[in-house]
Amino acid sequence: MATKSEVINLIKQKIVDSEVYVENLKGDDHLQVTVISSEFNGLSLVKQHQLVYSALKEELASEAIHALALKTETPN
Repeated sequence: MATKSEVINLIKQKIVDSEVYVENLKGDDHLQVTVISSEFNGLSLVKQHQLVYSALKEELASEAIHALALKTETPN
């Protein structure tokens, strides 16, 4: 299982200017993650999500994160 702080740190390493919010949905391996970043400007939703997934690639592959509900947005 990946802790909330580990998930936040991994995403912030990949998307430096991001604000990251993590909630446990069911157990510690089912997560709701919201990422806000200006790096998402001009990217499709699919590309935004791929960027976040790439930051969590090992955790998803090892099932440290079993389920991920992801929301991405740009700052206001």
